[in-house]
Amino acid sequence: MDNILSIKQNLAARVQQRRREGKLTQMDLAAKSGVSLGSIKRFEATCEISLSSLLRVAVVLGYEDDFTALFARKNYQSIEEVINAK
Repeated sequence: MDNILSIKQNLAARVQQRRREGKLTQMDLAAKSGVSLGSIKRFEATCEISLSSLLRVAVVLGYEDDFTALFARKNYQSIEEVINAK
């Protein structure tokens, strides 16, 4: 579970950094994304957010394409699977 917590913390920190780089306040991001201000604050503080809200935030920040690649590549279990896939 520590790995999951670390991933969530890193993601929340990156979103917060991108928001600040875009010179957006939490209120600005909430208004532009349609996600409540409370949800934005909670995400940055506790790393908890719904997938739908995270996607809305990603669109506003210009990172929606990062989600299209998520789980797109097959995780091969053996060299035979790699060879047979070609």
